[in-house]
Amino acid sequence: MIGAVRCELLIYDVQSLKQKRSVLKSIQTRLKQRYNLSVAETAYYDSWQRAELTLVTVANDRVVCERELQRALTLIDGQPEAERTITEYEWL
Repeated sequence: MIGAVRCELLIYDVQSLKQKRSVLKSIQTRLKQRYNLSVAETAYYDSWQRAELTLVTVANDRVVCERELQRALTLIDGQPEAERTITEYEWL
């Protein structure tokens, strides 16, 4: 089972793409270190305060995928620099 979640983020208090990339890199690094998943920025590359991250994980059971993705989303929600807005799941 492959689980993917695409989520849009609003990033506060940034004034440049460089600051945005710093915030995103920090979130991506934490996600990769703590969870069994891949993560990438997938949209809004040129927007300062908006980003889209896609997280993907693979497991032999959908419940395991869901649990891993939910833990990752909880970590994102705990970041004061960013607010998660639209979130879409996809199962393959």
